[in-house]
Amino acid sequence: MSGHSRWSQIKHKKGIEDQKRGQIFSKLAKVISIAARKGTDPEKNLELKNAIERAHSFNLPKENIERAIKKVSDKNSAQLEELVIEAVGPESTNFIITAITDNRNRTIGEIKNILSKHESKIAQPGSVMWGFEKVGTDFIAKFPVTIQDQNTKNKLNALFEGLDNNEDVQEVYSNTKE
Repeated sequence: MSGHSRWSQIKHKKGIEDQKRGQIFSKLAKVISIAARKGTDPEKNLELKNAIERAHSFNLPKENIERAIKKVSDKNSAQLEELVIEAVGPESTNFIITAITDNRNRTIGEIKNILSKHESKIAQPGSVMWGFEKVGTDFIAKFPVTIQDQNTKNKLNALFEGLDNNEDVQEVYSNTKE
């Protein structure tokens, strides 16, 4: 039974958990930086206040929050940009993918790659958006569809997981019903 110690199992599991936590922290810091563009005082900037509260709920350290806010005023740091990408998936399911990135071309390329691996593709701007309504900061499907086929459900779950694992992707909205 060499190589199968309890410690190595714990270490492997902890490594995976730490990686996921790091991805969440990175995404939260980007949201804070984008919100801080409209003002660095949370009392005057409701979007920043909400982003900080969300970060606190995930136990993002205070130093990380302060660093994300300071990043906005640092002219030497790469400027972050928000992207909204429309996509079509299996059985004509529609998606809106929001991302925050410092390199637009890299992020679009990565998302295209994830989509193509899961029988999906980027759609022309406006071709999917009409089927969603913007409510607050969320996109709600106007015409939700129910997926019956288990194989298609599995493909969609794999697609969602692939997109979620991308560091730049913030949210994925779909017209599918659970």
